[in-house]
Amino acid sequence: AEVYGVPKRIPIAEKHAIQPISPYGESRVEQEKLALEYYEKESQFIVISRSFNHIGPGQPENFVCSNFAKQVAVDEKGKASEIRVGNLGIKRDFTDVRDMVRAYLLALQKGKAGEVYNVCSNEGYSIKSVLETLLSFSPKVRSAQIVKDRSRFRKSDVPVLIGDNSKFRAATGWQPLIPFSQTLHDILNFWRQRV
Repeated sequence: AEVYGVPKRIPIAEKHAIQPISPYGESRVEQEKLALEYYEKESQFIVISRSFNHIGPGQPENFVCSNFAKQVAVDEKGKASEIRVGNLGIKRDFTDVRDMVRAYLLALQKGKAGEVYNVCSNEGYSIKSVLETLLSFSPKVRSAQIVKDRSRFRKSDVPVLIGDNSKFRAATGWQPLIPFSQTLHDILNFWRQRV
């Protein structure tokens, strides 16, 4: 989804202008170009997924949902009493990785070669709501001090990234099945077993 940059419309459909603002987004644009070249010149079966944020248990702690869950789990054990955060106002379209894996399989089975599909939930969640949901699962930690940490702010960050998955749904019948709150609960339980 980073290929879209700062969107002019929400939710973002595949027809939206491509205007990446980060090196990662630019690299994704180049990958798409290369993939389409193989489709056009080599008749390769290529389906392009513009995947929005996916999360789930086992995700490394350098991703926001996993990081917050780990901090809550650490606080539950009495090893800390604060949660360090970056920009809580950012909104993202999160989908459980288990739903994403199912989506990728359907893209290969039912997607049309040479097509680009947004794979996303069609729902936006603020980073603040991620933290609030995780804290709601932990009565012990609800009163933890929330500390803004400037080192956790990104230099180039898109304020809102919410996708439109209607094209992909129409082609494959896919839709996310795992509720966002369940995913966050599963991530927290993952970290509870490891801290």
